[in-house]
Amino acid sequence: MPSISQRSNHTPKSAIREIFAMQAELDNVISFALGEPDFTTPDHIIEAVIASFKRGETHYTPNRGIPVLREAIAKSYQSRGLHYNPNEIIVSAGAIGSVLLAAFVLLDVGDEVILADPGYANYMGVIKQVNAVPVPVQVYEENGFMYDIHDLRAAITDKTKLLLLNSPSNPTGGVASAENLKQISDLVIENDLYIMTDEIYREILWDDEAHTSIASFPGMKERTIIIDGFSKTYAMTGFRLGYAAAPEMIIDAMAKHLENVVSSVNEGIQWGGVAALSGSQECVELMKQHYRRRKEIIVNGLNLIPGISCIEPKGAFYAFANIRETGLSSRDFAIRLLKEKRVALVPGTGFGAGGEGFVRLSYATSEENIKEGLKRIGEFVDSISKK
Repeated sequence: MPSISQRSNHTPKSAIREIFAMQAELDNVISFALGEPDFTTPDHIIEAVIASFKRGETHYTPNRGIPVLREAIAKSYQSRGLHYNPNEIIVSAGAIGSVLLAAFVLLDVGDEVILADPGYANYMGVIKQVNAVPVPVQVYEENGFMYDIHDLRAAITDKTKLLLLNSPSNPTGGVASAENLKQISDLVIENDLYIMTDEIYREILWDDEAHTSIASFPGMKERTIIIDGFSKTYAMTGFRLGYAAAPEMIIDAMAKHLENVVSSVNEGIQWGGVAALSGSQECVELMKQHYRRRKEIIVNGLNLIPGISCIEPKGAFYAFANIRETGLSSRDFAIRLLKEKRVALVPGTGFGAGGEGFVRLSYATSEENIKEGLKRIGEFVDSISKK
């Protein structure tokens, strides 16, 4: 039989899914593995989906999304000082769907893409799927896990076409400052690059300052693709509803590729997005209150365990803990902790080589689970320190 494609062979597996599969074989596991809110989607969103189905809206929709949802998304940007019209919006099957569509549009074989290391692992997979070349740039704990402008500049070559930004960040919880964003925007313009900014966690910030999009800087809107969605803010991960905002030429091209991937996104689900954006945001604030309390518990708890330290995350719902003093590699720490203490977390190397010495914990779980998980982690670290 002929071999499968080199593209398939070179696409990396997900360390998150590996840990998730391992924990499924075990009992009594406290899981910090998945970046998924533990809340149920708010009732008014579910009701909007059901109402759409009952209206008989069970057919194909426009490739780029139903007009009422694209109008609601455009309106939400206007409230934040960004001006997009509905023709500059596309609705996708999850935010990662928009990442893939944008990669199809922007990248040719051999084009280089700069991305953070550690960073969201699926970016690497998408880049390789379109036969482009990932160029990881290490981000460091002392910089809040955000890009150093000198490291970015050194990574740019004549083949660089796209820079990937994720702020607030998965896996680190880092958030780029306005000053850092200005430096990056100047560099992107200077080198005539595109930038893809994944803003899926933009509502989950802990310093009480409004999120700043790099698209808001002068000269950036025309070269920026904003990736966003409903999964994290509204606890809608299973809905698979995302979107992108970009220049109309790019959105037009993304719509052509979407036709060949999913054709269109389920209409009822899209009405759920309309309800999310147009309804009360009290549900979002309530979830954020829980996340803030959980963040305090998990960060303080980790820093009380000898051999572990964790800087304060500025956004998202992840703690990226430094476990170097334990003497274990990230992978050994994660695998042994799961097997010996039934606690699931993700090795930092699942997000790039720069994640060695770290582990990621999602605190999108109950306070009870967090406290029990911290207890077990403490017991585990104590046990290895005595050997």
